[in-house]
Amino acid sequence: MSIKFNLVQKANPRVLDGEKKWYAVPSSESAMSGKALTRAATANTSTAPIEMEAAMEHLANYIPQQLLQGHTVKVPGLGSFRISFKSKGVSDISTFNAGTMISDVRILFTPDKALRDSVIGNTAFESGGVLKDGIRYASVPDYLKAIGEGGDSGSSDSGSTDGGSGGTGSNPL
Repeated sequence: MSIKFNLVQKANPRVLDGEKKWYAVPSSESAMSGKALTRAATANTSTAPIEMEAAMEHLANYIPQQLLQGHTVKVPGLGSFRISFKSKGVSDISTFNAGTMISDVRILFTPDKALRDSVIGNTAFESGGVLKDGIRYASVPDYLKAIGEGGDSGSSDSGSTDGGSGGTGSNPL
């Protein structure tokens, strides 16, 4: 399987007044529902989807409880969750006030090495088109044609594995 991306023109966040460049951004598909996920994950197993749903619900209740107690939560095969935050510094320890000096509390997830390697090691990319000014074009050639720079030059999408224009004709949506 390949991960779809869109090309989006934007300024480099570190050089806002610089030249806008084209960047690949993930084209995120909608999330699978919990029921669909558990059905797919338990297919060809002796585990019932409802059992997996219950286990996931228990885990979802357990993780916050453990994080709030200051623990790192390791889920075998998945990864670990931990709390992180920013803090202002003080010169005099007696003036430190946690309520006003600790901010930006976050939950961080670090994927398990095997999970990370299985995803990153098998990643391929496929062009999902171009997104410009709120308009989605099926491919780079479709975008170039729409702005009057393209033609039948036979150019192809960089990084595309489908090699086509998506079959949308003149409608870029």
